[in-house]
Amino acid sequence: MRAVDIIIKKRENEQLTAQEIDFFVRGFTNGDIPDYQASAFAMAVLLNGMTNFETTDLTLSMARSGQVLDLSKIVDVAVDKHSSGGVGDKTSISVMPMVAACGLPVGKMSGRGLGFSGGTLDKLESIPGYRVDLTTEEFKTQLKEKGIVLTGQSLDLAPADGKMYALRDVTGTVPSMPLIASSIMCKKIAAGATAIVLDVKVGLGAFMETLEQGRELAELMVDIGRLAGRKTVALLSDMNQPLGSAVGNSLEMIEAIETLHGKAPADYMEHCLHVTAHVLVLGGRAKDLAEGRALAQRSIDDGSALDKLRLLVRAQGGDVSYVDDTSKFERAKLIEVVKAPQSGFISQVHARTVGEASVALGAGRAKKGDPIDHAVGFLILKKVGDAVQAGEALCEIHANDAEKLKEAHQAVLSAFQFSPEPVPPLPLFYE
Repeated sequence: MRAVDIIIKKRENEQLTAQEIDFFVRGFTNGDIPDYQASAFAMAVLLNGMTNFETTDLTLSMARSGQVLDLSKIVDVAVDKHSSGGVGDKTSISVMPMVAACGLPVGKMSGRGLGFSGGTLDKLESIPGYRVDLTTEEFKTQLKEKGIVLTGQSLDLAPADGKMYALRDVTGTVPSMPLIASSIMCKKIAAGATAIVLDVKVGLGAFMETLEQGRELAELMVDIGRLAGRKTVALLSDMNQPLGSAVGNSLEMIEAIETLHGKAPADYMEHCLHVTAHVLVLGGRAKDLAEGRALAQRSIDDGSALDKLRLLVRAQGGDVSYVDDTSKFERAKLIEVVKAPQSGFISQVHARTVGEASVALGAGRAKKGDPIDHAVGFLILKKVGDAVQAGEALCEIHANDAEKLKEAHQAVLSAFQFSPEPVPPLPLFYE
């Protein structure tokens, strides 16, 4: 086989065989196939697409490009929950302890924030000492002994994806459905997941801005999971406005922890209970969503989910006193309230605008490797559908730089739109 023949075949919109895809992925990973041929391949896929069978073969080849974890000797069902990313999405930090408290072991490898979307690892690192660089062996041992792990992706998992992602970023081939879906699913499969709940965000603050795009990606990933022999379910959830109240690293950690204390914004609590119920059903711990939800709620009410979070933080070297006393988290020096310029009803809180404003404050990264400020961010106090009086607080800005605070004030105020007529609240989930 030759790489150029495979590129031409895809250019002509013909279906590639599993062997051709595997040859290309292996050659690209080990350096036999250069970047310029991989770029041509990615562009051909972007323009012509792939069948679900091709996309599944691509996913499995990328998963097999490095180590594939076998967790079958450690847990009966290896469940994983993945979010496609958004603003204020700290769900994993609340959901995973709830799942583990319901008797279902859960191990997850998360990523860092890039662009306007926050990263779970950055949030966890606002707890002093918390390690996000567990080795594969440490991951397995902790999953077996503690029943809960939340760490970064180890380097030996799906190296083809890391190389391909870097290339897509600079060749204009990021928005390809087969490439997006295979990138997400190959990491889940390589990390040993046998049951996967996908939280696909749609809206102004998501990578999939329309319901149609979100549905297409969700259906494709569920098909990949099914064809690869994994139990998979996808939820389409709203990301037109930030999820919950907190946006920023320490602020989101505090909100995720307070949720397990039973105190959370209504939309965020509802989101966590619904996602947890789906994970428990897929993992065989609950017979239906109603039972899953009841188990999830009980784990908060009896304190067992909070105990699991303590266990997780302690196991990974973090200062567990932060879980019991959230006032210990690093706080910003400057806090300013943004007030409503008029009375009416909130018709929009533009999630991407809020996300980009938090990056400008220092809560996120403009490019990979940028340092971040854990203390800065926003507390969104009004959501779509809420009535508001002129002069009432819309949100709080937490900043460490007066100039950045001024810019953030303008930016976050522009995210809010007002209507003289009542506005219905946004749905949390679409389907």
